[in-house]
Amino acid sequence: MSSLTVNDRHTAAATPAKVIQPAWVRTLHWINAVAMVLMIMSGWQIYNASPLFDFTFPKTITLGGWLGGALLWHFAAMWLLMVNGLAYLALGLATGRFRRKLLPITPEGVISDARAALTGKLSHDDLTKYNYVQKLLYAGIIAIGVLVVLSGLAIWKPVQLQYLTALFGGYDVARYVHFICMAAIVAFLVVHVALAVLVPKSLRAMIIGR
Repeated sequence: MSSLTVNDRHTAAATPAKVIQPAWVRTLHWINAVAMVLMIMSGWQIYNASPLFDFTFPKTITLGGWLGGALLWHFAAMWLLMVNGLAYLALGLATGRFRRKLLPITPEGVISDARAALTGKLSHDDLTKYNYVQKLLYAGIIAIGVLVVLSGLAIWKPVQLQYLTALFGGYDVARYVHFICMAAIVAFLVVHVALAVLVPKSLRAMIIGR
């Protein structure tokens, strides 16, 4: 019995760990994370210069120091996010990752997995597969990412991109859309980080891939 156990251990040690997150996913993921944090913090400073609602964000969580500085940070992060995001979308489609990871999404599956998550019965053993709630969240955040970029462009160049601005219902409406999308991204990041803390092996996979 002991020899079998030793052999099993040698076999397990000799078998390479399965790659869960390929290198390109990990690289683009962390670049996106940095760009998004920079955009959110500088975006809050821009918002403070002309608030949409009866509140402003504390200066300790904003970036840029003043409107001009915040705009410089925001535009720099915007180009980084756009280029990196386009690379992520192109590779995700070309490699079939989106199809394998995000499809299918069914209402029944989402309801079932949401109920299991709320009762603490949702399994996280197989990190190679997303549950239906994850599929919905990841597909949704990709769509919101596209929308936040388009609404941002409509705000940035309302004259040059007047047709895009008009699609949002005008400059003022585009600002509200941009803010709501930003709020949705922040909410996603909070949930995302919380789940990474609760399931640390998922964070480990996004760092070393295995």
